[in-house]
Amino acid sequence: MNWRPCRTRRWRTLLAGGACALACLGSPASAQDAPPPGQDKVLRVCEDPNNLPLSNRAQAGFENKIAALLAQELGWKLEYTWFPQRMGFIRNTLRAKEENSDRFKCDLVIGVPKGFDMAATTRPYYRSTYAMAYVKGKGLDRVRSLDDLLALDAGQRKKLRFGAFAGSPVTDWLLQHGLMEQVEWYQSQTGDADQYPGEIIEKDLAGGKIDVAFAWGPIAGYFARNTGATPIVAVPLAPQPGLKFDFEIAMGVRHADKDFRQRIDGLIAANQGKIRAILTQYGVPLLEPQAAVAAASQPSRKP
Repeated sequence: MNWRPCRTRRWRTLLAGGACALACLGSPASAQDAPPPGQDKVLRVCEDPNNLPLSNRAQAGFENKIAALLAQELGWKLEYTWFPQRMGFIRNTLRAKEENSDRFKCDLVIGVPKGFDMAATTRPYYRSTYAMAYVKGKGLDRVRSLDDLLALDAGQRKKLRFGAFAGSPVTDWLLQHGLMEQVEWYQSQTGDADQYPGEIIEKDLAGGKIDVAFAWGPIAGYFARNTGATPIVAVPLAPQPGLKFDFEIAMGVRHADKDFRQRIDGLIAANQGKIRAILTQYGVPLLEPQAAVAAASQPSRKP
């Protein structure tokens, strides 16, 4: 399928298989005459049916738990529109109307990067980073950073098999250090709805196909905790010169739904502690919000 390049594609590759495997779109469906979100006291959420730890049809992901929290705070019923977070996700969910109706199928995407241009974004509700994962007890237990990985004996390092999502920020680091020939590449959008990004850890790392997996932190953290009897270590990646591994995640609504966006913003602010507890429960590596980091870096002013 042909689709035009845009900034959305960059987000899709940056957060490969994570918060935002979203596709570029054409003109959005008109919001004219559509009832405003929540008019009937229903929170309609757009979600992927098979993308743990973010979401699944059994509503077992952390985005499902956060959506349930928002619905509870609003006192509304929660309903989902399910569509794989692959090419056409926004077009078939947030921008699609119900058949023979002026109502949109859903009104809220729980996970989009801050500044995502295919929707109006709320305040960020968490910031995370890429991570590397490996099986404990196989010679990598002292590796706690990318520098530690490079410091391994050259012979040992050359034998390692890496798994990474094509186009992710880790690609540039692998290229810089001459490791590309040792990489097993993964696609964020395979076209197979039965596949999910966590397979890089749950199946291939745990099964021995690769030695080190690079993945979006929420995925790495979750599957490191939930991969059966195989002990897996997930190490959040610190920034490298010229490389950005961390991203802030917000929620997305249609650009026209300004009042709804403001309402969701207020809910995020009022429930940040509960949201953080949900993320922690799922093993999401959490970093301080960029605003807090910027404020802390400012010199203190004397009265």
